[in-house]
Amino acid sequence: MAASSSPDGRAGKGPTVIKKYANRRLYNTETSSYITLEHLAEMTRDGRDFQVFDARTGEDITRAVLTQIVMEGEAGGQTMLPVSFLRQIIAMYGDSMQAMVPHYLEASMAAFAENHAKFRDAAMKPFEQLAKQNLAMFQAATEMMTGGRFRMGEPAAPPPPAQPAPQPAPSTDELAQLKAQLAALQARLDGIKG
Repeated sequence: MAASSSPDGRAGKGPTVIKKYANRRLYNTETSSYITLEHLAEMTRDGRDFQVFDARTGEDITRAVLTQIVMEGEAGGQTMLPVSFLRQIIAMYGDSMQAMVPHYLEASMAAFAENHAKFRDAAMKPFEQLAKQNLAMFQAATEMMTGGRFRMGEPAAPPPPAQPAPQPAPSTDELAQLKAQLAALQARLDGIKG
């Protein structure tokens, strides 16, 4: 077996070797422990590469074991394979196009996985935007309640010095009275000078 970089980032190591014994037990040679099909399913979901060999003959039976995991998932109520798809797969056995099917299915699943990752990322963006908007609204509300003295992550500033309350603007009647009083004072001043 050639050493390669595996999907789980273990550079220089090949796939984990699993041995299947006649009693149907699976043995993980990496951890030196017996495992179940569910363990292999979990390794697959985690992106860990493995190969399963018949312990007696040395034959690579990875495909059969992976198919068994799929069939147990289908039988356990986690159906993903429509009946029409299964019928089409069965009909392709022995067909002249049989050799192309694995490559087509591999490419289709790779495209699906890529689109799934893009969809998951795109689905999370609105939630990130919503969280940012909620934080901004919270900060704005906090600033309103504290008179603009509070910012997230900053200590509260001391209150600004008290300023006298602004006086209301005089009405037009009051302005007319003030003009009259000013004119009277100006007339007196003019009288004193003269």
